Amino acid sequence: MKAISLINHSKGALGLRFFGLGPNLIPTHGLIKLQKLLENNTFWAKNRTINDLKKCLANSDVVISLWIGKEIVGFGRALTDGIYRGVLWDIVIDKNHQGKGFGTLIVKNLLTSKKIKNTKKLYLMTTNKKLFYTQLDFKEVISQNLLIREI
Repeated sequence: MKAISLINHSKGALGLRFFGLGPNLIPTHGLIKLQKLLENNTFWAKNRTINDLKKCLANSDVVISLWIGKEIVGFGRALTDGIYRGVLWDIVIDKNHQGKGFGTLIVKNLLTSKKIKNTKKLYLMTTNKKLFYTQLDFKEVISQNLLIREI
């Protein structure tokens, strides 16, 4: 069986962004593999360019990736001010690896990361995984409205 590696990247995921580093700091074309993971396993993160992914990672406070051998099978990231508010983004597990606890592993590592763990309110948006997130102590909010501005 191939080794499972969880990487808690440094702020901005420098190694993943510039060198495509995967487990054990080995170049694995990680950014291209991340792009394919998002493309093949989401409807909301399709068509992201490598350049846009680099910007996205550079501006993320917490970045987590999960690998089996040299293949990325999970990803998640977060933004926060470190005290009052934070948002979890882009949590995805490869379709072939769902139901194995990998999503829980990524979310728990995001929640316990140094930058996020003391943040008073954490937000996330989901279309069809509400049950999964409620098992991790997220609660549905009906007293607020989600507003969006797109360009």
